[in-house]
Amino acid sequence: MDKINYPLLYYQLKDDMILGILVGTTYQVVDSELRKIKSILHDHLQKRYKKLDEYPYFDVEKPKLKVISVKIQPTYRDNTTSYPLGYEVEVPVPIIYGEIEQDYYECFLPLWGQSFYYYDAQQFDSLVQHFVTNLLNQQPPEQLFKYLQYPNPQMDTISLKVNYNREFDWENNHFKREFPGLTRLAEKFPTSKSVGRTVSALPQAAWELEDKVAEVMDKLISTRSNVIIVGESGVGKSAVLMQVIRKVTQHMKKNKIESSFWRIMPQRITASSKYLGEWEETVENLVGELSMANGVLWVIDMIQLLEIGGSGPEDSVAAFLMSYLQQDKLQIIGEATPRELDSMRRLLPGFVETFQIVHLEELPEAKIQSILDKFAHYIDQKYKIKITGQAMSLAYRLLKRYYPYESFPGKGIKFLGQCLNETQLNQGNKIDRKIVIENFVKQTGLPEMLLRDDLLLDTKELSNYFNQRIIGQKMAVDKLCETVKIFKAGLNNPFKPIATILFAGPTGVGKTASAKALADYFFGKGQTQSPLVRIDMSEFQHPSQITRLVGSGREVGQLVKEIRDKPFTVLLLDEVEKADLSIFDALLTVLDEGIMVDAYGRTTNFRNTIIIMTSNLGASNQKSIGFVQTTDPQAQYRSAIEKHFRPEFVNRIDHIIMFNPLSQEDIILIAKKELEELKKREGFLKRNLNIHFSDRVIQHLSIIGFDERYGARPLQRAVEQALVNPIASWLLEHPNIENRDITIDYDGTLIINS
Repeated sequence: MDKINYPLLYYQLKDDMILGILVGTTYQVVDSELRKIKSILHDHLQKRYKKLDEYPYFDVEKPKLKVISVKIQPTYRDNTTSYPLGYEVEVPVPIIYGEIEQDYYECFLPLWGQSFYYYDAQQFDSLVQHFVTNLLNQQPPEQLFKYLQYPNPQMDTISLKVNYNREFDWENNHFKREFPGLTRLAEKFPTSKSVGRTVSALPQAAWELEDKVAEVMDKLISTRSNVIIVGESGVGKSAVLMQVIRKVTQHMKKNKIESSFWRIMPQRITASSKYLGEWEETVENLVGELSMANGVLWVIDMIQLLEIGGSGPEDSVAAFLMSYLQQDKLQIIGEATPRELDSMRRLLPGFVETFQIVHLEELPEAKIQSILDKFAHYIDQKYKIKITGQAMSLAYRLLKRYYPYESFPGKGIKFLGQCLNETQLNQGNKIDRKIVIENFVKQTGLPEMLLRDDLLLDTKELSNYFNQRIIGQKMAVDKLCETVKIFKAGLNNPFKPIATILFAGPTGVGKTASAKALADYFFGKGQTQSPLVRIDMSEFQHPSQITRLVGSGREVGQLVKEIRDKPFTVLLLDEVEKADLSIFDALLTVLDEGIMVDAYGRTTNFRNTIIIMTSNLGASNQKSIGFVQTTDPQAQYRSAIEKHFRPEFVNRIDHIIMFNPLSQEDIILIAKKELEELKKREGFLKRNLNIHFSDRVIQHLSIIGFDERYGARPLQRAVEQALVNPIASWLLEHPNIENRDITIDYDGTLIINS
């Protein structure tokens, strides 16, 4: 885009009256404020350019203002003779002049709307005197006396953005419009049909929301308002906007009115800015091109406008756009959640005041079912894939229970769309209960047994699973089994995390292993990533480190990032007592309501997580191997926990599970478990070696791999040093050993027999 800077000559005639003359044109405006004069003239220029592709030609690059005084003898004239007065007057005359190109100049006489060219700067004074004298001699005395009453003029500029490189469309007899800034930063919407088919297989319809479509259309067309549609995630905000855009576009074409809609992600505005002021220039160009295109800007993720640009909302892109919105030089549509709207009102109230708000509530169940039926009919008609009634009912039930923080119909259409993609990839022609279950398992990691009401929970199998993974901790096993049973029965509170548990006990007794076991059971079936999110709370021992955990402003903290990426997970806050106490205050809402809301109103949902915290509080006076205690160990742990944490924090924990010190028998069982894991290593499997460990090896490991201070934690290190290292050396010395049984024994030294 190119910019023309028109000089504006203006006179302060009275305190409340200013005369503005747009140099190079015939336009003059009288108003009380210079700002209003500039706005009126700018809007007029822009409208003519937008509608007629016309603009006044002005090519002086750096215009200057000079006032010269010319002596003239006032003279009355009629058709036959002249009657000069007996004295001269000195008339001040403003001129605007400047260089067009090298050694080529132009001079404007704004009072008469005339100009002349000259080629020699040294001739400027004589040429001006000549032209002005001739013009003044033609003026009657009363006009000359009016000039004398004018105050000293001043000069300002009015800018108009135009495209000098337009191509002429001879067939339609108009210039072709090009918008390089818009094309680079945004995409025109609606796209062509061919493009639309590749973007999404889902219908772009606003079923059962026709009244909201009509309301938004009325605000856009009748009052040319800026509009924000406000509603929870999934209620149909985007669907309404897309339907509105299609209908408005059709309406404009029918009435032969040029218009366009442009969809933009806010971060693209500042993404390429390298120096101070560059994004402001980008926004100015964007607004100018939108005006010429008679365009409306559709902003995705509206609240990001307050996050980007400056150091805070007050100097953000939203703040920069506010003046354009207030002067009706820009029209924006977008969407927000209620929390985001509240945050925008708190952070930058003037920005929100420039918008009309349309609230969109979740539809009643009957209308939701109607929308899902219409979606199923659409899929059947377009793709010849039938969605069975049982599949539809199951999908509705699962989504309602496991995604309570999202709304219908959005979450239903999105999930069924994913089932559709899976069915198409497998060249199927039906979406049934099996496909719904398979896709839900992939998304959440939840086992099929927990999702299906017709499958009963085998409590014995459940207990065996945890007993094999967790050694010597009956209380922990019982509580974890209880958590699974409550969830299977559907009795967990849907507006809190699935469970909030504190594991208390000495180090090395299985607290972390228990969290891993629960994560694998609950969420390990469909996820390719680990279903456990572990955060070492000892890294947050200073109050200032809370921002690294939960985030601040635009920065996303570690906790928020992990849960947004994996909402179905076990969150392990390891060694929680080592964190600064202020961090626990930030976690109160998470433990109580299962949500975390940042300063910009964005919500992170923890309601599909199991939160496990581990702590060594109360373990300082405990023994690792059981001896007779003078006080109840559980009471001692609980007392230490309640002493360290505030009551508000402790009261939000569902279960406090005490882990016992390990006995020698427990260590032997853990050693056997570690050796079974060792047998599965690649070096043994690729050689097809069947490994047997003697009881003496197990007994030896249970002795060297246990420490009263660290419990069973040194056991893995002992396995590596006492077994893995010598076995690896032996295998390298015997490269041809394959397809046989290997016995590992211990008799003061390690004995390997093949």
